[in-house]
Amino acid sequence: MKANILTLYPEMFPGPLAYSLVGKALAEKKWEMNIVNIRDFSDNNYKSVDDTPFGGGAGMVMLPEVLDKALTAVHKNGPIYYLSPRGEVFNQQIAADWAKQPEMTFICGRFEGVDQRVLDKWNVQEVSIGDCVLSGGELALMTMLDATVRLIDGVLGNADSLNEESFSNGLLEYPQYTKPQNWQGREVPEVLLSGHHAKIAEWRKAESEQLTKARRPDLYEKYLANNEKKGK
Repeated sequence: MKANILTLYPEMFPGPLAYSLVGKALAEKKWEMNIVNIRDFSDNNYKSVDDTPFGGGAGMVMLPEVLDKALTAVHKNGPIYYLSPRGEVFNQQIAADWAKQPEMTFICGRFEGVDQRVLDKWNVQEVSIGDCVLSGGELALMTMLDATVRLIDGVLGNADSLNEESFSNGLLEYPQYTKPQNWQGREVPEVLLSGHHAKIAEWRKAESEQLTKARRPDLYEKYLANNEKKGK
């Protein structure tokens, strides 16, 4: 997977993406980043990329001509995404879809946004990290790419663990335990010591359902609805 990243702060990358499994995958060229400085496409002496918004209001807006030149130079294939609070909220399913894409282009916004006309021209899709506003799209994109890259074939050492993670089956993940068996008077649940795989699986499913119902009732309702459709 290739990620073209348009940003005003190229020095922020790779940042956290250079570490752990995702960083190792980057070094092994299982995915790649093409970092592009948007200011390189400004024609004026000050390398400015923004101006005041029509209609008034606070803040500045990224110039359409500058961003258009950057996209023309960089984008070859695949979808284009703009990191924006008004976009579709990123989730595990989007990460799984992105992991199958050979190439994508990302626009990390700053200021009050970018001129709508360039988004319309390039059929840019908007995506959000959640219901909050950040200083720019860079940190949000790093989070999204971390979630995506680990789903690429060959990146995660034990691919089976992906099937048991939170959101993989519509539920939050069950509690995990390791040695020692007794820690400060707190025991590991007896069922996990039984060696009975069917009972362990049943316990884990029940714990996942209980956690999801308590902490994310919205997810739990979707889980119940999906099971009802499947006749479970």
